[in-house]
Amino acid sequence: MSWLPQRLLENKTAIVTGSNRGIGKAIVTAFAEHGADVWACARQRSEAYESELRQLVQRCGVKIEPVYFDLADPAQIRSGVEAVLSSRRPMHILVNNAGVVTQSERFQMTTIQTMEHVFKINFFAPILLTQYISRVMMRQRSGSIINIASVAGLDGDPGPLEYVASKAALIAATKKLARELGPMGVRVNALAPGLTQTDMAQQMEPKLMSRTVDSTIMGSVGQTHEIANVALFLASELSSYVTGQVIRVDGGLRGL
Repeated sequence: MSWLPQRLLENKTAIVTGSNRGIGKAIVTAFAEHGADVWACARQRSEAYESELRQLVQRCGVKIEPVYFDLADPAQIRSGVEAVLSSRRPMHILVNNAGVVTQSERFQMTTIQTMEHVFKINFFAPILLTQYISRVMMRQRSGSIINIASVAGLDGDPGPLEYVASKAALIAATKKLARELGPMGVRVNALAPGLTQTDMAQQMEPKLMSRTVDSTIMGSVGQTHEIANVALFLASELSSYVTGQVIRVDGGLRGL
């Protein structure tokens, strides 16, 4: 018999942003399959999305509640957090997954407004959410915060400057927050996915996508469940002595 518990997140509560597609959707699924109740955050209400969540609830026997807010609007973020916290449930896990990438031209042709928008979604929104939720975790003296960054934030590519810089900022914040929150029992880590089969990846230029795949040891595009499995590890007690880390999940990317 395996020494692992059958469900790694039994009786845990998680908040996941960008839950309606891609990596976020895979994380919600993995967490639910392992017993976590989930606040599944998305920008817009969708009957198809809510139907998928209801099916997941029925299959896994957990609670999953959709929460809608726009990460570009601090007032909406606050309202979303208030709705979550009004439940009076403990907050064990926060996954800052939602992000945006633009089809910018070269740096010299990119407007400051575009850069500000990307930073607002990819950096400032996760930091604001972390401020709110970490206060609860600090009172509990426990919690796991997982920031979904990117290999772009480590390597400087692939992606336009504002995307690369926003993910690099999130990685730096992860390391700083781990130091600040660790004494209160709150762990903070980041995942740095490589090229993953998502809608965002489909926006890449075909030549860049081909070059990226060719630069991985495994010679393939990552699947969303492969990223979610590492998030599951960081959310669970299997990683109880892991904090301040940036884990690459990139198929062995060797550099572009």
